[in-house]
This record gives sequence, C-alpha cells and structure tokens, in this order.
Amino acid sequence: MADLSQKDWVNQLENDNNSVILDVRTQEEVNDGFIPNAINIDIYKGQGFVYELEELDKTKNYYVYCRSGARSAQACAIMNQLGFENAYNLLGGFNEWQGDVANQ
Repeated sequence: MADLSQKDWVNQLENDNNSVILDVRTQEEVNDGFIPNAINIDIYKGQGFVYELEELDKTKNYYVYCRSGARSAQACAIMNQLGFENAYNLLGGFNEWQGDVANQ
C-alpha cells in the first residue's frame, strides 16, 4: 500500500492504463458525489466487503479513496492481505478532492 498526496494520486492515475478507482464510502456519502468512473464497495459491509473485493481483478492497480483517507487506508491494507499488489490510498480523501465530481 502507498499513501499518495492528491497531486501524486492524480498524476499516477492519469498515466496508468491498468487502473481502477475504488470508492469505499457508504451509499449515502456516494450520493453526495464521487470521483468519475469510480466503483463503490462500502467498507462497512464487513465480510461482504471482502467478498466483493475477491471478485475484482488482482492484476489491476487500485486507486482507493473514502471521505478523509482513514477507511481507504484500511481498505488498502485489507487488499494487500488478499493479494492485491497495487493499492494506492488518497490522503485527505474526498473531503480534499480538487478534481471532477460526478453525481448519480
């Protein structure tokens, strides 16, 4: 797992053609807006979160965020334990996001 600043996270993401953006916030938080093209798996689902992670392609590079950066750091650690080699945590999370925001 790597903690990346907003700038480094975006720069690395833009140059990565094997990337997936993963939002680990609750549905209520996602309803307030999300980073475009992100998939959402709520970390509060507990074992359900792990089951959904297991469905993902472990060869991809995952750019993970939550509201502030704490849950996404936990998610990256869980992903590493499950065999994901590249999980990048967005420091400051969605609260400090300066890029585009999509709405459902």
